[in-house]
Amino acid sequence: MKYLIAGLGNIGEEYRHTRHNIGFDVADAFVAKHNASFDNDRLAEVATCKWKGKTFIVIKPTTYMNLSGRAVKYWMDKEKITIENVLVIMDELALPLDVLRLRPGGSDAGHNGLKSIQESLGSNQYPRLRFGIGNDYPKGRQADFVLSKWKQTEIPVVQQKINACCDIIESFAGIGLARTMNEYNKMIFPL
Repeated sequence: MKYLIAGLGNIGEEYRHTRHNIGFDVADAFVAKHNASFDNDRLAEVATCKWKGKTFIVIKPTTYMNLSGRAVKYWMDKEKITIENVLVIMDELALPLDVLRLRPGGSDAGHNGLKSIQESLGSNQYPRLRFGIGNDYPKGRQADFVLSKWKQTEIPVVQQKINACCDIIESFAGIGLARTMNEYNKMIFPL
């Protein structure tokens, strides 16, 4: 059984470890946990991980956030992975920092990466793991906030959540989305 894990973010050193790039950070942690590594390939950095008879194709699109759908669609088609075996991981401004939320589908909620994926797949019914980044910014400064680095005081909870995301990815493949949602849905972490 194959799974496509798409961590969303933007390429470039200036975006490394920013709130908007948390999908890349989760993908990096998952690949490192499984002793694999990324290679540059078409539309994405790609790694293949094996775990308990499952194969994970992990991508970090190199298309920039607002064209993420091109990479997701390409790798789904190339690897012949069905939409229910795709898991997209991204930042979520509408969730507080202490929350992770797993969903089977839904709206893009204004997230440009999700908007692009929905357009490319012709559906909004694909699993996604939303990583709360909070919304502690002055009015009109949303872009600056999502492209900012984590505060030193936030890093411990961010690391806990990244580790939990790796467990959720394995659970998603091991016991399925519905049971994983029952077990992990709307996880709240102590700040």
